[in-house]
Amino acid sequence: MSAPAANAGNGADPAIRVVKASKSFGKKEVLHGIDLAIRRGEIFGLLGPSGSGKTTLVRLMTGIDKASSGEIYLQGERMPKLAMFRQIGYMAQSDALYMELTGKENLEFFASLFGMTGSVRRKRIEEVIELVHLTDDLGKPVAAYSGGMRRRLSLAVSLIHRPAVLILDEPTVGIDPVLRQSIWQELHSLRNAGTTIVVTTHVMDEADKCDRLGMIRNGSLIAVGSSQELRDRSGADSLEEAFLYYGGATV
Repeated sequence: MSAPAANAGNGADPAIRVVKASKSFGKKEVLHGIDLAIRRGEIFGLLGPSGSGKTTLVRLMTGIDKASSGEIYLQGERMPKLAMFRQIGYMAQSDALYMELTGKENLEFFASLFGMTGSVRRKRIEEVIELVHLTDDLGKPVAAYSGGMRRRLSLAVSLIHRPAVLILDEPTVGIDPVLRQSIWQELHSLRNAGTTIVVTTHVMDEADKCDRLGMIRNGSLIAVGSSQELRDRSGADSLEEAFLYYGGATV
């Protein structure tokens, strides 16, 4: 089933469209009627504290979980849909890596899932491993990696197949500031090349690097716009103040 015609605000159908999506676990509703359109070729940040519903929302976008009500469309296709797997790069908060394998073996395995072979696979592994600064550690078992190194390898895995849509859940947690800056430079390069990127974060300075933001609180989307737009509309001097304003607190 194809998505209904939708205007994402840039004259084209959005890369991701969320239509009145709610999600419950048992009797507890953790997302409440989310409506959202994410444009093709933008970095969209989901900003909110831990437990606000960010991870649940991106899991609906990837098709890992199914909405209890409402609809999710990715690249015009109703989710979840197995055929969309190759269109998505997903980096979860928990590192989905094989601890007994080396970094290189992990990358070779995930690349093979996307049909990458031979020189194409070797070249792409070299590219992503250089990006995350793990070239010297490629032959080590992942069990010997630090937490930060595992996060960097997880990012490399999510990028290995050059996905059209990249969804990153708290991607820079545990990563040093210099490498964090390098990763954001690469994200902007990917955006400029047409990749749609969704990043969850609770860090205000990272949110400022996004083209647009969706502020989430207690499972509800409370505001959407660029960092500057959100500050201007709320009369706030900072994103943190704007978040408090939209959440109903006094600034």
